[in-house]
Amino acid sequence: MDTRNKMTIDAAAGEAGDTVRGPLSGVRVLDLSAYIAGPYGCTLLADMGAEVIKIEPPSGDNLRKYPSTLEAESRAFLGINRSKRGLVLDLKKPEGLAVLIKMLESTDVLVHNFRPSVPPRLGIDYERFRATHPRLIYCVVNGYGESGPMKDNAGYDQVLQSLTGICSMQGKHGHPPEIVYGSVVDYYAAAMVASGVSAALFDRERSGRGQYVGVSLLRSALAMQSARFVWADGEDRDVGRDMRSGGVTGLHPAREGFIYLSANTPHFWQALCRKAGLPQLAEDERYDTVRKRAEHANEILPLLHDALKAHTAMEWENIFWRGSAECGCAIHRRNVRSSAGAGRRPGRHARSSRGGPLQRIYQAGEIRQHTGPGAVRRADHWPAFGRSIGQSRLRARRNRTPARARHHQLSHRCSYPP
Repeated sequence: MDTRNKMTIDAAAGEAGDTVRGPLSGVRVLDLSAYIAGPYGCTLLADMGAEVIKIEPPSGDNLRKYPSTLEAESRAFLGINRSKRGLVLDLKKPEGLAVLIKMLESTDVLVHNFRPSVPPRLGIDYERFRATHPRLIYCVVNGYGESGPMKDNAGYDQVLQSLTGICSMQGKHGHPPEIVYGSVVDYYAAAMVASGVSAALFDRERSGRGQYVGVSLLRSALAMQSARFVWADGEDRDVGRDMRSGGVTGLHPAREGFIYLSANTPHFWQALCRKAGLPQLAEDERYDTVRKRAEHANEILPLLHDALKAHTAMEWENIFWRGSAECGCAIHRRNVRSSAGAGRRPGRHARSSRGGPLQRIYQAGEIRQHTGPGAVRRADHWPAFGRSIGQSRLRARRNRTPARARHHQLSHRCSYPP
């Protein structure tokens, strides 16, 4: 049976020991994208079992050049491109394009984040591939969508945060806008890539046809705020802040450190008051709903902050959790693995694709699935970026920064010379 045309066929394990298969086993993805949204969307597909091959230009993904304390490697690049295999192709040259076209014969999904004018110029646009590869899922990640005056502009996370009102929602009311660090729009768009491609693959099983999947940072940034873009006729547009519960739910200072308290339900509000030594607040009808607590926050917060001085944030966390009050200490990243069960997740050893020392990489975003009791399947089975594909597949050899590749035959090795 032709595995190229059935996403339900399991792919051969990439290497010895890679025996765990996910729901997207048998699906091959070519990842031509760079930076975060497209590449991490493809990583999420790899988490679900897809075989993802990252194709970079001779200069490499620009994320490789970001500052990092890791020897000979970019921390951001490794974290975003785990579970992939790598290949260098110069699509501006006929031989490089020929290799890509040949690879499409056994490819289910192609993902890129080129600006709209680039694919037709390279000869890899959707209309061309729809005619020659009708089962291909063609996913495009861009900044501002497929049409409109800004469609050819490059899209960047924090620019979109500024343009869509996310920055204005941060910080305190009346204070300057603030950026949300951590590329939240990029990562949300990555989830949209994974869900859009998965839905397209499911539809292909019924229709037999591939389709175009478009994800933009603009639409992603707006979707993230869907609860805030609802207004009644004549209502002031600056009403989104009332979702903050008046400051009762939020970060609060303790004797040492800060702790986030959630008090949006009657149960959690009452538990918080009891454990903080403020039972009178739980019994006061003026504070018995989220809306009332928001209206009287200036009365509640001084009492709460005074009570929180009795213990450190870590001590309060233990107290509140035992009392069924939802909370969480504001901790440094270095302590995340020992917090909230994160330390139970194993790391993976991976050698840098530039030939650096062995690193232990703790994977984020892991997807767990099972088909019945005792049959837990962890979708983290593909080898880390840079490891060889295996027999009868494109073989990649790790060395240093990608520079060029031989393009004549698929059976040739792809070199990563210094």
